[in-house]
Amino acid sequence: MDDTEPVGAVPGPGDRGFPAHHAPRCTGLGELDALLTGCRACPRLVAWREEAAAVKRAAFQDQDYWGRPVPGFGPSDATVAVVGLAPAAHGGNRTGRMFTGDAAGDFLFAALHAVGLASQPTSEHAGDGLTLHGVRLTSPVHCAPPANRPTPGERDTCSPWLAAELDLLSPGLRAVVVLGGFGWQALLPVLAEAGRQVPRPRPVFGHGAHVVLPATEGGQELHLLGSYHPSQRNTFTGRLTMPMLVDVLREAAALGGLPAS
Repeated sequence: MDDTEPVGAVPGPGDRGFPAHHAPRCTGLGELDALLTGCRACPRLVAWREEAAAVKRAAFQDQDYWGRPVPGFGPSDATVAVVGLAPAAHGGNRTGRMFTGDAAGDFLFAALHAVGLASQPTSEHAGDGLTLHGVRLTSPVHCAPPANRPTPGERDTCSPWLAAELDLLSPGLRAVVVLGGFGWQALLPVLAEAGRQVPRPRPVFGHGAHVVLPATEGGQELHLLGSYHPSQRNTFTGRLTMPMLVDVLREAAALGGLPAS
């Protein structure tokens, strides 16, 4: 951050301009994650995440909820990223770890472990010893939204965090797995604004979609892979099966130069 800026010119955590001002200035993922977790730029999301953390679900009454924006999870040298939708009110908003503490996360981590990208098949809480191998998990919206539906305005306000995270990963990033249409539609503009040549018309989301974005100057091409989101609605109906998700993750691992099971 530029300390020479006049007092009052730097947006605070509750200002809409906070992500756009601060995220691009971060020089590492640790700094980015620390700033992100203090963000209060979207009043509706702040109110909802804090209400869920205060009221709690009956099964978790004895637990202290995280109740803040949930940062990405995974190593800074990841060659593969997985982009979802947003934390769940009693999942990531409770545990403080992306995709942790709900059924969708259980499904995803089982698939990551099956491919060899996670050290264990479950992710229960931030201190459970889980590590990821060559993959980082993130989302376009970092606060739990009511009914799992962020507004377009909330998505756009939060997008600088995703843009900065991908930029910090960009030296090694080779593939991005996008879980669901919301993440796909949120990611494409972020990549275009970062200078990536996104095809026109923009590629349509679908399970198994594979789009190759040309290399930028001094960089390498980037592969976008689509998968249905591992929501209970999709997994219970068989729209997304474990073999389907494993196949997409295994392809991403190969593109990212990662050993896969």
